Amino acid sequence: MLVTLKDKTFEIYLKESEIKDRLKTIGQQISIDFKGQDLLVLGVLNGSFIVMADLCREIKGVSVQTTFLKISSYSGTESTGIVKEVIGLPKDLQDKNILIVEDIVDTGVSMNYLLHRLENEKPKSISIATLLYKPEAFRFNYQLHYVGFEIPNKFVVGYGLDYDGLGRELPEIYQLK
Repeated sequence: MLVTLKDKTFEIYLKESEIKDRLKTIGQQISIDFKGQDLLVLGVLNGSFIVMADLCREIKGVSVQTTFLKISSYSGTESTGIVKEVIGLPKDLQDKNILIVEDIVDTGVSMNYLLHRLENEKPKSISIATLLYKPEAFRFNYQLHYVGFEIPNKFVVGYGLDYDGLGRELPEIYQLK
């Protein structure tokens, strides 16, 4: 199945059922890792909102709080390499277990920025969950604790990911054709 957004055509890459199954598995692991603890799930807007909602529903036996921040490093289909903080971090993160949820980690520039910002707040722990990870594009050495799928370094949309604001609502993930 093909989808056209503006001037680009995308083909199906990951089916909705594959995504949901993988998020269930990740949720089960998070439930084990944080059993009986408090967890602040920090979604990185805009892309993470669907992933975060579905993942949170799969976490059991953990006291979950949610919040969001918004940072940006993309223009069109390319990373600019410059991170802008649009909506900042919530207050009082000291001594909290923080789970950052991302839709995708590719170059890692945005996450690297966020990790440095969070470390200054002195949380108890910081973990990263991402639906998609592009190892070919990744430029850092920090750990991604929960990874849904490793994918090639191609542009993708759907399931929260967009192309110039379009395609976030697609229930599957599509790759640029």
